[in-house]
Amino acid sequence: MQPPDEAPRPWELVSSEHAEHMVLFRPRWDRLRHPHSQDVLRRLVLETPEWVNVVARDVNGHYVMVEQFRFGTSALTLEIPGGMVDRGEAHEDAARRELREETGHTADRWTYLGAVEPNPAFQTNLCHHWFADGAQLTHAQDLDEGEDIRVLHFEAPELVRRVRAGEIRHSLVITALSRVLDLRLEQNPTLDNGEDR
Repeated sequence: MQPPDEAPRPWELVSSEHAEHMVLFRPRWDRLRHPHSQDVLRRLVLETPEWVNVVARDVNGHYVMVEQFRFGTSALTLEIPGGMVDRGEAHEDAARRELREETGHTADRWTYLGAVEPNPAFQTNLCHHWFADGAQLTHAQDLDEGEDIRVLHFEAPELVRRVRAGEIRHSLVITALSRVLDLRLEQNPTLDNGEDR
């Protein structure tokens, strides 16, 4: 058993075994040695390509959003443009491509907002956030066979309202938007007074 004040340590990889590739990710079963008990445990890892998403603000100051059906939740969602980084593609190039393909918009001013780990418990990838300022409609949409996307434009206060109301719930969308917009809940005593609950 780990002493209460000792920091966790990395687990030794004993072996790995790949399972059948599943389009969006490749399952891998790792056998790892627990650093304290020395037990060897089998853990699932999903080898996942890098992702990008784009907070795009158009020349009128409105945010470019996409509405699409999501199979996992069986619901329509309001999101920012995004997708997978192709093999050998730089994530900035992927961000530009995804914005153009999903919305028909392009932009000249791009800012990298950093990356997050979508789920480090079992995924290997990062999701890179990009800000595209001054976006303009320059192309027709170029959607993949499995995409059906409607492009919408919102002013910042309406986007913030939708996040606060729980109408936008995609965690990667919210993390990207939070790097551009103040999404804190209104009149939250913890945030307003600096007190912990």
